[in-house]
Amino acid sequence: MPKSTHNTLRKAAGLVDALYTSDEEKLDRQAALARIISRGDALQTQLNTIEGSHRSLLVSGWRPFIGWVCGMALAWHFLILHVVEFILLSLGVAPVGLPQFDLAQMDTILFGMLGLGTLRTAEKAAGRA
Repeated sequence: MPKSTHNTLRKAAGLVDALYTSDEEKLDRQAALARIISRGDALQTQLNTIEGSHRSLLVSGWRPFIGWVCGMALAWHFLILHVVEFILLSLGVAPVGLPQFDLAQMDTILFGMLGLGTLRTAEKAAGRA
């Protein structure tokens, strides 16, 4: 069967299912999905607790390390680099070879960590910590 025909049949079946699924069935699906998500969250929380209480920095320190690396990279990119360039230019030295990098590559990690930090703060504020 051609792929386009298969996709068309799948869409049609989904439409029929959506039209003829009762509210009770929809609620059952939503409850099952909520249980699955909740179980995954509980397991991740357990894993985070075990990692965080470990004595070795290699186990418990990787998240803080990545946070410090991102913080240092941001400080270099937005502050230190420009101050060093200004000082070198003031002294009559051309700032050749100062490291610069593509900040877009780090954004994914940084924004992910900031989002997780925000969620953790929200949990603490809600008394779920």
